[in-house]
Amino acid sequence: MLNYRRYHRNPVVNYPEREWPNKEIEKAPIWCSVDLRDGNQALIDPMVVDEKIEFFQFLINMGFKEIEIGFPAASQIEFDFLRQLIERKMIPDDVCVQVLTQCREELIDRTFEAIEGCKQAVVHIYNSTSTLQRDVVFHMDREQIIDIAIKGTNMVKERAAKFPGKIILEYSPESFTGTELDFALDICTAVQETWGATKENPIIINLPSTVEMNTPNVYADQIEWMNKHFKNRESIILSIHPHNDRGTGVAAAELAMLAGADRVEGTLFGNGERTGNVDILNIAYNMFSQGIDPELKIERVNDIIEIYERCVKMPIHPRHPYAGKLVFTAFSGSHQDAINKGVSAMRERNNPYWEVPYLPIDPADIGREYEPIVRINSQSGKGGVAFIMDTYFGFKLPKGMHKEFANIIQKLSETQGEVSPEQIMEKFKENYLERKEPIHFKKLRVEDLSGETVSQFDTAVEVVYTDHGVEKSFSAKGNGPIDAVQRGLQERLGVKIRVLDYEEHALQSGANSQAAAYIHMLDVEEGTVTYGVGVSSNITRASVRAIFSAVNRLGIGKR
Repeated sequence: MLNYRRYHRNPVVNYPEREWPNKEIEKAPIWCSVDLRDGNQALIDPMVVDEKIEFFQFLINMGFKEIEIGFPAASQIEFDFLRQLIERKMIPDDVCVQVLTQCREELIDRTFEAIEGCKQAVVHIYNSTSTLQRDVVFHMDREQIIDIAIKGTNMVKERAAKFPGKIILEYSPESFTGTELDFALDICTAVQETWGATKENPIIINLPSTVEMNTPNVYADQIEWMNKHFKNRESIILSIHPHNDRGTGVAAAELAMLAGADRVEGTLFGNGERTGNVDILNIAYNMFSQGIDPELKIERVNDIIEIYERCVKMPIHPRHPYAGKLVFTAFSGSHQDAINKGVSAMRERNNPYWEVPYLPIDPADIGREYEPIVRINSQSGKGGVAFIMDTYFGFKLPKGMHKEFANIIQKLSETQGEVSPEQIMEKFKENYLERKEPIHFKKLRVEDLSGETVSQFDTAVEVVYTDHGVEKSFSAKGNGPIDAVQRGLQERLGVKIRVLDYEEHALQSGANSQAAAYIHMLDVEEGTVTYGVGVSSNITRASVRAIFSAVNRLGIGKR
């Protein structure tokens, strides 16, 4: 039996005056990438200096203005990396690097040694404040924990006064989500006042969900409570650093933004310790899907994936939001049909807004292609097959034909699994365009009889065809070429057929354009119906080919 009694509920916040549920996200936060520190430290094979430099430059190109580059006092590789960035003048003037350090003098000294020559930097200090860690790790009371933070702040303040560049202090009460709110406020306020934060020289107070311990609404309550109780709020940049232990990091971050967070620390694709950090791209694409500028260059997600997978050496999950290979793919028949109809409706209505069922954004807007949108397997339906034929090959199958052709493809998918667009087209050719046995249309001559008063018909045709390889011909009259050919075939083959419907469209534009014709035909004696398809640069010839295709599909020529 699952021993759920070993666990107890983490406390929620008694905060009935909460206001965040009535708010909406209206603008992008200050983004801070922690890929090169928090993300990198969680890798089986951490990045080497060259990889970190490439990744850093890519983050800058994406538009990040704040980048935590590592823990230079704790790692020679990270120290050397930062020195290269400074000495090679690779940090743009509008980008602020961030360095993490514990509140220990030798580590802070080494950190300032690492940032020497940097025009501006965020020095990020932290100590753990949670009830559990105070008890089982540090064996300290509240006052002792506050003293660590104050001493660390003073050490940074003393060195910042001598530093020729600009130093911004960031303080994190690590394991904030497991810390009593009154104590979290006390220690943050102590750091804020020790630093001497002002509106002109603000401090970053970062409230991390170091371990997700409850539902996202509880984190939002914690953030709003702190936001409302801070002294001199204008002197604070309120930052969040959500992790994803419960799988709700993105939701927690978004609700925390509603609750007053100004800044979000996270990583690309959510890399990080355990289940990872919050996925900055996920939040940014969510904003984009709501018509909000995320203020990051994320329109080419495949480029982001390429450098991420190469440097981080971890694959993107195929179901990862926005970036996964399968996220813009529909296997379900009903989904495929809805996508098909949604895209068609947008084209017909010239809708300036993207409104397609099951696709929250246009994949093309983030550098994805339409090809993977619909994939066909045994669970797919008629709408998906029709979508493939239209999107890939330009054949706009009549609605009545969707099920007939989809049944053919489904039989194939039941034996082999997923069916590629190329295989679908091959089946289309085999069953319709190249259905030339036993009778095969060869030549056609059409004569206009509309000026002859003695004839009840307006068109005469002469058709040359082969029957089981033997060349034959017939002449016939009718009201139009289709009617005339139908009458001629009935007489020559000794059957009763009727054209129920006819559709046509251009396959491509330009001087060399071809037309596709679709004939819906009834075998009167057998009561069976089918479609035939023909293609030609001449629409009349395409129609006649469609008639012969339908006759062959009905099996009439074999009788």
